This record gives sequence, C-alpha cells and structure tokens, in this order.
Amino acid sequence: MQAEFERAAVVMQVGIDARLVYYTRAGIGEYTLCLTQALADAYPDDRFVLLQDKRQPQKLIRANNVDVAHTRVPSHHRAEQLLLPWVAERLKVDVFHSPDFIPPLRYEGKLVITIHDLAFLIYPHFLTKDAARYYGQIDRAVRRADQIIAVSQSTKNDLARMLGVPEDKVSVIYEAADPRMAPMKRDEALQRVQALYGVPDEFILFVSTIEPRKNVGGLLRAYRRLRDDYKLTPALVLAGSPGWLSDNVHELVAELDLKQHTHFLGRVESTDLPSLYNAAQCLVHPAFYEGFGLTPLEAMACGTPVIVSNVSSLPEVVGDAALLVDPQQDEEITVALWRILTDGGLRESLRKKGLQRAAAFSWRRAAEQTMAVYRRLVT
Repeated sequence: MQAEFERAAVVMQVGIDARLVYYTRAGIGEYTLCLTQALADAYPDDRFVLLQDKRQPQKLIRANNVDVAHTRVPSHHRAEQLLLPWVAERLKVDVFHSPDFIPPLRYEGKLVITIHDLAFLIYPHFLTKDAARYYGQIDRAVRRADQIIAVSQSTKNDLARMLGVPEDKVSVIYEAADPRMAPMKRDEALQRVQALYGVPDEFILFVSTIEPRKNVGGLLRAYRRLRDDYKLTPALVLAGSPGWLSDNVHELVAELDLKQHTHFLGRVESTDLPSLYNAAQCLVHPAFYEGFGLTPLEAMACGTPVIVSNVSSLPEVVGDAALLVDPQQDEEITVALWRILTDGGLRESLRKKGLQRAAAFSWRRAAEQTMAVYRRLVT
C-alpha cells in the first residue's frame, strides 16, 4: 500500500549507469540489472533510463518504462570523468544513480551512488595500479553524492569509520538472490552441468572472481588437507573469471598437486548457476572481506549448504544458516568441509535454514527502499 501511495505521488525519471555490464555481468553488473528490473516492475508509472555501452546494442531490461541511452564512454577508463558528466546531463533525469559508485563528479543534478564494499581501502595491496587509480576517486565520490546506498550495515560502518561519511547520508539496502535461484532435483541439475561443464559426480563449489581477496589460496590448502588428513575426495570446482593478481592461484594448484582434482570453469552464465549450486555438495566462500556476499545467498536460495568467513558482512547476511570459519585458519575451513560432507543431519539443517534465510531478502523490497532514496532528493 505504501509503495502504491509513493508511486502515485511523484512520477520520477531516473538514470541508471549500466555501462559496466558490457564488461562483466558478475557482481555489480548483476546488481544493476536485478535492481533496475525490480524498479521497473514495481513502478510502471516512472521512467528509467539505462545508460549502456554502445557496443552492447541490445536492450538489457525489457520493460515499457525502461529506455536505453547508449554511450561510447567506457567504464573504468581514464577519460571517464571528462566525458561522463556531459553524457549524464543529456539524459534530463531527476536523479542519476551510479551502481558502480563512481558518479560523474562534475554533474550538476542529484546523484545517488551504491557502495558495495571498501575492500580497495582495507586491502590496498590486492590492487593493480590501474585499479588503485580508479578506486582512489572514492573520497570525491562520497562527498559529491547526494545519497549513498550501502549494501550492508558492515559497509555502512566502514564508510563512517574510514571516510567519515555521516550516518544520515547512507541507507542500508540489501541485495537479494535472483528469483531463478531455487531448489531443483539434484540428479537433473547434475546432468545439466555435466553436459555443459564436464564436472564430476561429487564436488565442492566456489563461485566468485578469482582474486586475492576471495582467499582461493586458503581454500586450496584446506582442500589439500581434506584429501590428505580426512581421506575425503570430492572434486573442487571453481566458477568465476580471473581477476587482478590471480596468476598465483594456478601456481598454487600445481604446487599442491591438485590439477587433476580442481576444475576451473571460468565465467559461468547466470542461467547456469542454479543448476551448478543444486548439483554441488556445498558452497565455500572463505573471503577475507565482503561488502555483502551475494554468492552464499544464492546458494542458500537453492538449498545448498554453505560455509562462509566470519568477517565483514558475511555473518550479517547468512545469520545462523551457514557454518562460519576464520579465513586466516585453513584448518577451520577443512573441518567445516568435513562436517558438511559427513553429517547428513547437519546438511539437512543448513538446507532448511538457508532457504528460510534467503527468502528474507527481496529485490522488490530493495526497489521500494531505493525509490524512497530517490524521492527524498526531489520532493
């Protein structure tokens, strides 16, 4: 009822920067598309202009109230701040939303940014020079933005602690799993992913970009110990594109003699992820830091048991529906794997709790809360 009242009160025109989707659908790209689709569905009387890279001509969101504006300004490019303000001004919108957190800094209109995490400040040694240059704009970005969306309370706390952002400038709005993430019959899911990716019958799953912050090294060492000390031998499947500073992962696989037991799938289409989650024995997400942790939530929505780190936003997201481990302690990851793989009662308990927990997050709710942020800036 509240959403209906708000919709009738003000007709909004919102610009949403979706240029990053051309480069990757993972993470922020998926957030951008899921949020825009939810906004379009919840507010059919409002207009949303999706700013897309010109090299991606197809309309990313098929809805009557979503228009597309194409641009040649590339995402994360040195020329971005010279050209993007001019592009944003031409959209003639009430609010311009930058889901990738760096807005057009000379833009004269109302700006909303989403900050997913501050990993680049907490772990600067994980960055390349180009990444450090791009993310170094964060101070100007948080000052220039009229409102900031943080995807977890943990990220909001980091913004206050590290950048001095006032509390009333930040709204915590949780992400959600894609509605396609749902339980399936394991046999059917396994048959599908085996046909697509050739995975073995039994496997532990990791889904994320392969980069130092995700602690793939710790997972590999824990997996080696699982095979050596606990005599459990499922395969390890890693789904995700290589990120920055990821070359040493393959070197570690060779060093640990895990090549024949470890399967790198590369980037997996979002349409294939439900089958992959459902086919896995468990998902392990041992990251050193996360601003939200969408992958564990997706796995829980599929009924897959989950192991996550006990740091940053991850306990906030999973509640009591996952096993928590210290990412600095490889042995804890090994023990958690052993528990899930050998205890049927624990697996069933985590499956039920995970489904309940995932259901508490909703893109519809995220859309309503995001629209409320837009409204506050123009009314």
